[in-house]
Amino acid sequence: MGSSHVSPNGFFEKVESEKTANYIFVLAVVFFAAFMAEMAGLEPIIGAFVAGLALNKLIPHSSALMNRIEFIGNAIFIPFFLISVGMIVDVSVLMHGPTALIVAFTLTIVAVAGKYLAAWITQLVFKYSKQQRNVIFGLSSAHAAATLAVIMVGHRNGLIDDNVLNGTILLILVTCIISTIVTENASKKMIMAGDQDEHHYSEVNEKDEQLMIPIANLNNMEPILDFATLIKSKKSPHPISVVSVVKDDFQAEKNMATARKNLDNTVKYASGSETEVEIMAPVDINIASGISHTAQEIMANCLILGWPQETSFVEKIVGEKTESILNRTDANLFMCRFDKPFISHKSIICFVPSLAESELGFGYWMEKMLKLAQELSVPMKFVCNSRTQLEVEKYLKEESISVPVSYENYEDWDNIYGLSAYAEENALLAFVSSRSGEVSYRDSLDGLAKRIGRYYKERNLILIFPSRLPNEHIDAYEDVKAAPIFRKLSREIGNMFSKDKI
Repeated sequence: MGSSHVSPNGFFEKVESEKTANYIFVLAVVFFAAFMAEMAGLEPIIGAFVAGLALNKLIPHSSALMNRIEFIGNAIFIPFFLISVGMIVDVSVLMHGPTALIVAFTLTIVAVAGKYLAAWITQLVFKYSKQQRNVIFGLSSAHAAATLAVIMVGHRNGLIDDNVLNGTILLILVTCIISTIVTENASKKMIMAGDQDEHHYSEVNEKDEQLMIPIANLNNMEPILDFATLIKSKKSPHPISVVSVVKDDFQAEKNMATARKNLDNTVKYASGSETEVEIMAPVDINIASGISHTAQEIMANCLILGWPQETSFVEKIVGEKTESILNRTDANLFMCRFDKPFISHKSIICFVPSLAESELGFGYWMEKMLKLAQELSVPMKFVCNSRTQLEVEKYLKEESISVPVSYENYEDWDNIYGLSAYAEENALLAFVSSRSGEVSYRDSLDGLAKRIGRYYKERNLILIFPSRLPNEHIDAYEDVKAAPIFRKLSREIGNMFSKDKI
């Protein structure tokens, strides 16, 4: 039987487009939980903390909603909390006797020693270097908001006197200074010693990552931009490039004005999550050519496209846009269809064909899909054969990934429709494909976007094409001739002629 109960998850799904309503809902849940805690005889902060635990898994950490929550918290709630604490603290207590200073000294010694002991034990267990131990100590030794909240509750209930309250304020001051100095010095030494983590699988340096989103349909822009924000490396200083190619024809000027308007709307939307975007409107005689040229100019590592629409007969003759983009580019390509909000997903299922681990872009798409699972706080399942599973497990071990991962064995990759047995409800489905001629390519992957698009209706889909080594010696004609759509069309025309006995 259905239930009329509306969960936070269901609310976010129903009003996904109402950004203001989402934020008001979060505030209402927090305040209501705090009120209920107070009615139960507990501190309101406990109720607010429990509400945060409940909502944490429902709000991606890089989303616009999380950005708004952090901004309002840092700009309004935390300053007012600190001001209220400052108004209660009586600094003159420090001058009336040594008690407050003794309490502050004792608290500081115990807090710093405890954090250092924990960092030292962690060093022994995980065999970290001296610099790594100091970074752990520096990052964990500072006491601030949580300590203040605990002390304030104790002071309000008469459990803590003014001496302990003032001593705690001095503890926060001293530990924050120690934390800053130790972390800065240790991090510099760790970098100079080369102890920082290294990525062995991905051919893309996170600091040089460049994402590119070619847009044609403004209605699909928002979820695709959200997806790009979730998977983008936080170490990359480059903005996300949003490209709208203007076709060079008699309406080029009108098309340019329309493209600029669409791009301006994209910038406004991206500003909500403080996502840096760079808008571009190149003019080219061919859409696919414009996208490929722009990708080469900005040295894009990954292209994020919308799902291909139904094509006309003329487009089939000259070549589909998606096929043309695939054949003209070598970068990683994510083809996305997001009909439902990300909050509706309970898991991510990744279908990986045999030999996909041998592709150049294996490490890149693995990193991005696992990052997406982390952002959405959902487990991930890989459907693959035993050999690919070993490579996935090796990758997870080397990169120390914390995402819950499970596996399903599947060997018959010539039967793509057999994968439907593993397509769970409320799961985001990611299919790994390959460009024609690459090591993991097989005939069953031919036209995969159309087939899974028709089969998995009203499901969120991601189709991944890993990067390949550039081949500058293939001319345009050979590139089109090698495309699956060209071969398919040639067979259809041949069959048509044979039926008509021409």
